[in-house]
Amino acid sequence: MRHNKSFNHLGRKSGHRKALLANMATSLILHKRIETTLAKAKALRVYVEPLITKGKEDTTHSRRVVFSYLKQKEAVTELFRVIAPKIADRPGGYTRILKTGFRKGDAADMAIIELVDFNESAMAAAVKKEEKKPSTRRSRSKKSSAKVEEQQPEAVAENKAE
Repeated sequence: MRHNKSFNHLGRKSGHRKALLANMATSLILHKRIETTLAKAKALRVYVEPLITKGKEDTTHSRRVVFSYLKQKEAVTELFRVIAPKIADRPGGYTRILKTGFRKGDAADMAIIELVDFNESAMAAAVKKEEKKPSTRRSRSKKSSAKVEEQQPEAVAENKAE
């Protein structure tokens, strides 16, 4: 019986599932964004967020614990050197899952899972939004007359002279 066993087994035995999640977590840490099925993305979020929290404290013990889950030295180094300093002040919620529709072959629900602080397009939009000057509700007549002067300077000069 499976009473109160609530995590998704993903249709795999435990060894295969652990290897799958370790490989996906490594790819997420190295590439900052991966595309996978929605079920795998949700399982990966549960798997990788505690590892990122461990990455905030750079001790030998936390490095060994993270390495026991990820099994790749490059991913552990990336987590502790690049990701952890950037998310140090964030209290949780390090990943974002975006649904992308259905896969063509088997109609599986697909999703993109990404690290929140490493989404360049969203970060650029946020910076652009901050830099945007406040708009006013003034008429555009002054601007349009200035453009007319630029286009036909001698005709406007003649009208002003009269």
